[in-house]
Amino acid sequence: MSNVDKVLILDFGAQYAHLIARRIRECRVYSELIPYNTKAEDIAQIKPKGLIFSGGPASVYDKAAPLPDPAVYNLKIPILGICYGLQLIVHQHGGEVIRADKQEYGKSVLKITDTSDIFKEFKPEAVCWMSHGDAATKLPIGFEPIAYTDNSPYAAIRDKERKIYALQFHPEVSHTPRGKKILRNFLFEVCRCGINWTMHSFIRRTIEEIRAKVGSERVLCALSGGVDSFTTAALIHKAVGEQLTCIFVNHGLLRKGEAEEAVKTFKDTLGVRLITIDASKRFLDRLRGVVNPEEKRRIIGEEFVNVFTESSIKYGPFEWLAQGTLYPDVIESAVKSLASRIKTHHNVGGLPEQIRFKMLEPLRDLYKDEVRKLATLLKLPDRIVRRHPFPGPGLAVRIIGEVTEEKLRICREASSIVEEELQKYKLYDKVWQAFAIVGDDKAVGVLGDARSYGFIVSVRIVQSTDAMTADWVRVPYKVLERISSRITNEIHGVCWVTYVISSKPPATIEPQ
Repeated sequence: MSNVDKVLILDFGAQYAHLIARRIRECRVYSELIPYNTKAEDIAQIKPKGLIFSGGPASVYDKAAPLPDPAVYNLKIPILGICYGLQLIVHQHGGEVIRADKQEYGKSVLKITDTSDIFKEFKPEAVCWMSHGDAATKLPIGFEPIAYTDNSPYAAIRDKERKIYALQFHPEVSHTPRGKKILRNFLFEVCRCGINWTMHSFIRRTIEEIRAKVGSERVLCALSGGVDSFTTAALIHKAVGEQLTCIFVNHGLLRKGEAEEAVKTFKDTLGVRLITIDASKRFLDRLRGVVNPEEKRRIIGEEFVNVFTESSIKYGPFEWLAQGTLYPDVIESAVKSLASRIKTHHNVGGLPEQIRFKMLEPLRDLYKDEVRKLATLLKLPDRIVRRHPFPGPGLAVRIIGEVTEEKLRICREASSIVEEELQKYKLYDKVWQAFAIVGDDKAVGVLGDARSYGFIVSVRIVQSTDAMTADWVRVPYKVLERISSRITNEIHGVCWVTYVISSKPPATIEPQ
């Protein structure tokens, strides 16, 4: 993002490091996660207004503890350390960090001794969320405590002259009620950031960047039925007009009626040249016998590129391939972050290394809620804007084990019933995602007066804002009863219906 005030977050492996980025963006300042060991000289070239050290699972005294480049402290850029970030700052400046006698996990009362800068407009006490086993016991020269708890004498510290601040608690989580205010104070009181991260400004900058990148070359945009690819196509069309051609590939793993609806909506809305290809047989043939979820994703990503390449030869040539890749896709595929790979997204880590196209991913730095705002500004239909997210590999990742025709039929029909019932009870727009999962497990049932033996369908309904964390939805029993009854009565081969009550983490939203 050029010409935008930025705050960079050095990622030390915290599961919730992305939440810091989310909170910063909610303050209308651009933020981005970068590896913890990024060189100071590379950070300086980006010219951020501030740096944030995330939390992390390590201890600073471990031999393999992740440490930032010490030269970052000489860049004269304001720094905020969070949890492990505080311990790093203390450790690297000659203070002392040890394993705490009394570890703190959960809510604590923060007692603030200085209500200036990051605690501006605070009362002397506030609730904060602690989660640490190590603690600072001796501050470095130049640092002073500005808040404490009963178990942490150095719950918040600062070196005011060097503009280095650190918190032992987590301001990014909702359990710290005024955490966002602390981050706002860091952004605007300490870093002096401007408010220039809005979707209006994003549209303007992105169109300019696309024009500069593409020039007079042609773009092939991969279209699905979701808001991400529709928004990608709308943005690129505004930038390069007739140089854009969209392609809709039916890989045989779509939701019920999705292919027809997506094509109709696209033609009615954007008026861009559209190529439609039914590649169901080739995808399903390649998936036959495959049970490993990562292998499924790799095959689907590879086969998509094969179709795109063939289309480029037939309808092109096209120099660019555009996709609706989002920031969570990048994070979960561990492309930019040092966090462990959770799953390979077919449009990020699942693409072949020797791809013939130059990649154009204008939404790569956005979260889903930001894309929805963008889509609304671009005047996309409401049914596209509010449609539940759907993975690129489609129902293949909602089918555990081999993708068979029978399991695909059951998964598609059951997912359709789940959505229909949520719409009927006016719950569809109140949840993030809702679908059915089918594996190889079977159970005994009774159909009429006869014994039956059929598949177990698991229903998954979650609430989220950005897909990085999610909580299972407490759906009314009457709705679950209706869903279960319809699935077992209307779908041949199903005997049991279960409801998934695992949140993310420790689970993921999609089963594979």
